Amino acid sequence: MCRSERRGSLPTDSSLALRETREGPTDSSLALRMTGEAILLKSKITVRVKSVSPQRINQQMNNSVSFQDLDVIDYKEAWDYQEKLFKGIIDQKMFNRGNPGSEKQTSNYLLFCEHPHVYTLGKNGSENNLLVNMLELQQKEATYYKINRGGDITYHGPGQIVGYPILDLDNFSPDIHQYVANLEEAIIRTIAEYGLEGERLKGASGVWLDAGNPAKARKICAIGIRSSRWVTMHGFAFNVNTDLSYFELINPCGYTDKKATSMQKELGEPVPMDEVKAKLKAHLGSIIGMRFV
Repeated sequence: MCRSERRGSLPTDSSLALRETREGPTDSSLALRMTGEAILLKSKITVRVKSVSPQRINQQMNNSVSFQDLDVIDYKEAWDYQEKLFKGIIDQKMFNRGNPGSEKQTSNYLLFCEHPHVYTLGKNGSENNLLVNMLELQQKEATYYKINRGGDITYHGPGQIVGYPILDLDNFSPDIHQYVANLEEAIIRTIAEYGLEGERLKGASGVWLDAGNPAKARKICAIGIRSSRWVTMHGFAFNVNTDLSYFELINPCGYTDKKATSMQKELGEPVPMDEVKAKLKAHLGSIIGMRFV
């Protein structure tokens, strides 16, 4: 959940906007359809063009989201569960595409959880950023997984809110850049309620404190996602009462010159997890446009 997780997301330049993700379709006839509205003004035609994904044309939009707090759960168990939900949404989208007139709404999910100590390496990451061997990991009661999100290496553990939005962005806004920015904004608004000023760091995703000062910049929330056919999985890791010593065993997100931080470290005392979860859930719903069920 790190600086390279945006690779494979939608470029902003219109000449490249036909590619959704590395897993997604690249043929323009599949990846993007254009609808136009022509306006005649003094014999001059102006065309307003709006991009619409093919799945969005063939389904009714559904902004209801099933929220589930999984509490403390093994990383692999949660990953398998994500994959199951992710595949179900994609299968429904493919059915809708092939069966016009029989379309059904796609589902959306938001999962919150905490994991036992675990390190995960994204598909763009380097194992050199894990600074200990497997025996040392076992001594720290930590596990290690190579996974299919973007980004480099990060840590998950108790006291950290891990969020997995498994959303069909065709139900909201099919824009990967905006989606990541929305996740960041929800974290920024949440910590602002505790007097902390979250910021974005140019060239990296996630939420930082003192981002404008290279010597002091520290990361409070990492973000790394996977997206295919506008369906998302993986998400964010938000340090609330996290044991930051576990970050010393890695180069977090591949950085050798930047540290991780937590709400507890910044505020000088633990913060009630359920309280933070409630605030974060509300901000995510408001910003993305989710209606929780």
